[in-house]
Amino acid sequence: MDKHHIAVFASGEGKNFEAIDSACKQGTVPAEVALLVCDHPEAPVVGKARDRGVRVFAFSPKDYPSKAAFEEEIVKELDSLKVELVCLAGYMRIVGETLLSAYEGKIINIHPSLLPAFKGARAVERAVEYGVKVYGISVHYVSSDLDGGKIIAQRAFPYEGTDPEEVHALGRPIEHELYVEVIGKILSIEKHPDADKLSVCMIDIGRDDPVQIVTGASNIFVGAYVPVCLDGSH
Repeated sequence: MDKHHIAVFASGEGKNFEAIDSACKQGTVPAEVALLVCDHPEAPVVGKARDRGVRVFAFSPKDYPSKAAFEEEIVKELDSLKVELVCLAGYMRIVGETLLSAYEGKIINIHPSLLPAFKGARAVERAVEYGVKVYGISVHYVSSDLDGGKIIAQRAFPYEGTDPEEVHALGRPIEHELYVEVIGKILSIEKHPDADKLSVCMIDIGRDDPVQIVTGASNIFVGAYVPVCLDGSH
């Protein structure tokens, strides 16, 4: 069976990239990371991707006259590899209209807060400054609104200290686990004959397994989760 092709965009160390690629290679996610896109050619994630045999498109934005120009190159790469899903994983650039229009509804991002709270940069640091006691991770679709696209999944964890690095350390394994779960669920839905009518929402309510609700078509759901009908009834 042919695997789905996904792309990962990253700018730094690439820890989420490694988690996603490992899940794909282990068969946890029925996909292949066909491309890593990085806007910093010297970033550690570039070497990690090459060591793992993943194709790399690394570029310097300053070498292009505009965001649209380098995004056009990215779209060509994605199209040539028949990429079905783009996963932002520490990609430190705002996605522009060129890429958004070409892959509308096919770009997701992971963010270290319980959105819609603390959008944008330094989310954890700002949450600590605010005195937050429950932190979390969100996976959402990417839109023109910074960190404002539809939320797909969230997972929360308590912390009452004042050290942002401790929050990052607590959140990192949750990020890796949640992102892999979401990618797998999205790709499994795409196989469904009514995939264009479905969306997935994963809600962690303190159970051993998060509840997954698949909405958009009457009595259709994936796995032993909760079906939601078109009218919102259960």
